[in-house]
Amino acid sequence: MTSTLTPASVRATFSIGDETTAKRTADLLAESFDNNEAAIAAFEASDKSWDITIHFADPPDRDAIRALVALTSSDEIASHIAYETVEAKDWVKASLDGLAAVNAGRFIVHGQHHRDSIAPNRIGIEIEAALAFGTGHHGTTRGCLLLLDQILKHKTPRHVLDLGCGTGVLGIAAAKALRWKVLASDIDLKSTQVARENSRLNGTGALTQIVCAPGFSSPHFQQQPKFDLVLANILANPLRRLASPMAAHLALPAYVILSGLLPDQANAVIAAYRMVGLVLVRKIQIDGWTSLLLYRPALHRPAM
Repeated sequence: MTSTLTPASVRATFSIGDETTAKRTADLLAESFDNNEAAIAAFEASDKSWDITIHFADPPDRDAIRALVALTSSDEIASHIAYETVEAKDWVKASLDGLAAVNAGRFIVHGQHHRDSIAPNRIGIEIEAALAFGTGHHGTTRGCLLLLDQILKHKTPRHVLDLGCGTGVLGIAAAKALRWKVLASDIDLKSTQVARENSRLNGTGALTQIVCAPGFSSPHFQQQPKFDLVLANILANPLRRLASPMAAHLALPAYVILSGLLPDQANAVIAAYRMVGLVLVRKIQIDGWTSLLLYRPALHRPAM
């Protein structure tokens, strides 16, 4: 396992009384920071409350952190965030040690310490601790993996895109299950570097083309056939803006999996994609986050 010794950092800690709110808050914080900015961990305390810890590489904007926490919990909780300076240590590894493997249908996302315990009929996706932001330990990634598993029980997509790939978990999952090439893209160069390392770790380096691209206008997409499966675990507003350009790059028929949505954002996203010809097949909610399975029909809606 890679060691990542960092300089002195800033740690923020606070407590939330129930598991659902704690996980939703931790997920929102994780979605709000780039991979190299912060590490977020949530653990159940002995009194059944949940402690959330955020390690920042640089001093954070405390007002912005308070606003994010208040969005999913309360102003009272947000007002009690405590900050302290932490001496140099491998805090990425420390924040991830002991995480349980995440099960999502036939997929299981795990760390190195679970490598030898994956059943032969499961598809393991290993993420190193030093590369583990976005490992699947929140509802958005797990929701996408469950919907991907559902699709693969019925269809065998041949032109797959993991849009906004982050650490590459979804693209790796598709490549492992299909044993077929997958395109993965992200607007952040560091994310694509992490995704390539994770893909090599999982033996899918030859199956994943990982590119840094600002959007569908990138030349990388012009050279591709139209996609019959797109996975996009991003956030609601970018997903709404991407509806039309994504539709222009979809085959007939095609499936689209979207996540990164709070429950009250889902209908607006569904409406945006309905306008460009996609219909809702399934909506699932995990830990306060919504994931969508959409379908662009050739002639009719599939039976699922």
